[in-house]
Amino acid sequence: MKKLYKYPESLTKVQTKYCGGCGHGVIHRIITNIIDEMGLREKAIMIHPVGCSVWADLYFDFDSAQPAHGRTPAAATGVKRVLKDHLVICYQGDGDMAAIGTAEMIHAANRGEKFTTIFVNNAIYGMTGGQMAPTTLIGQKATTAPLGRNADGMGYPIHVSELLAVLDGTRYIARGAVNNAANVRKTKQYIKKAFEAQLSGEGFTMVEILSPCPTNWSMDPVKSVEWLEKNMLPVFPLGEIKNTLNNKQEAVK
Repeated sequence: MKKLYKYPESLTKVQTKYCGGCGHGVIHRIITNIIDEMGLREKAIMIHPVGCSVWADLYFDFDSAQPAHGRTPAAATGVKRVLKDHLVICYQGDGDMAAIGTAEMIHAANRGEKFTTIFVNNAIYGMTGGQMAPTTLIGQKATTAPLGRNADGMGYPIHVSELLAVLDGTRYIARGAVNNAANVRKTKQYIKKAFEAQLSGEGFTMVEILSPCPTNWSMDPVKSVEWLEKNMLPVFPLGEIKNTLNNKQEAVK
C-alpha cells in the first residue's frame, strides 16, 4: 500500500490545547506540511502573539518568538531584515491583527516588509472570553455585544484583506477557509504561493483564513462549520484578492 500522508516533522506530537472543532489545528497542519515539502524547517521562524496563537511554540517544531499583543509585524520586520534568507511567518488572530495591532499591520504592509502573515479570522476574540472583534459580523452575538453587533455605534466588520490590497507594498493577498477539504486544499495553495513569493524577495504577503470557534460561538463543531458557511463566506468571499507577483497585476475582486 502506497503511503500518501505522514505526520509532519515540523509539527510536534503533543496533545492539543485547542477546543474541539477549532480551526487552528488544521491550519497548523497545513503550514507544517508546506514547510516540510519545501525543506524549510531549519529556515522557518514563527512570530506569534497573545491570543490562541500564544500556544504556537508548543506545536511548531522550529524557531519562534512571542512579542507583545499586536506587535507581531514589528517583531517580524526586525527578524526578517536581519535574517533575509529565512522564512518569517506572522501568525495572528483578528483581535491581535485588526484591533490592537492595526497600526503595526498597516504600516508593515505599506512598507512592503518581506514576511508572510497568516491571519486567522474567526470573527471573535477567542482566548480572552468571546468579546466582539473588528471582524465580528452584524447581528453576531459576543460577550460585549449580547444582543448582537449593531452597526450604529459598533461599526461594521473590517475587511482586512481588501483593506491591505490597496496598499502599494502588498504583493499577494488571498483568503481561504478550513470548513471543508476542498477549501483546505485551496488554502494550502495560497499559503505555499505566499511562502514562495517571500523567499523570492517579493513584498508583503498575507493569507487570511476563515476558521470556526465553536466555544465562543456557543455551538458544537458541526454547527460552527455550517454557521461559517452560511454567515461568514458571504461577508468574506474566498479567493486571491491581490496578486502582483512576477509583475502581473490582477484586479481586486
